Amino acid sequence: MLDIIIWIVIAAMFILSFVSIIFPIIPGPLVLWIGYLLYHFVINDGELTVLFWIGMAILTVILIVADIIANSYFVKKFGGSKWGERGAGIAVIIGSFIYPPFGILVLPFIVVIIIELVQKRTTNEAFRASVGSLIGFLGGAVAKVVLQLVMIGWFFIEVIF
Repeated sequence: MLDIIIWIVIAAMFILSFVSIIFPIIPGPLVLWIGYLLYHFVINDGELTVLFWIGMAILTVILIVADIIANSYFVKKFGGSKWGERGAGIAVIIGSFIYPPFGILVLPFIVVIIIELVQKRTTNEAFRASVGSLIGFLGGAVAKVVLQLVMIGWFFIEVIF
């Protein structure tokens, strides 16, 4: 009976990791690790290999860095300022609570336009930086989904085989 409850919690952690893409305040990598650790310490402490743990550590770092790099890269590539980058990051978090999932797209877009206009950029430059923010967020979200699917898939391969 305990195993069934733990498996339900593990599945919930894996699902919650995807919810973290829409609600960035939820630490996606951490909830994945809670699932792994529950399996390891409650169900079977010898099944997950050293290679698995090393792989998960590396993929976790990539998962965290990918999101930051994608957003930063695209805001810069589209002519945004450091303040625009920072504003977009904060607006994603606030937007996730205001009107999810659309708040994480709309609020950063508006915030970057305002920040860039306050910095005396042209309307075209401000709009372009906002598009970069939007592309960066979407690119980071896609990267997170793919990486999390790989991490969860690897976990199940380790457990099943």
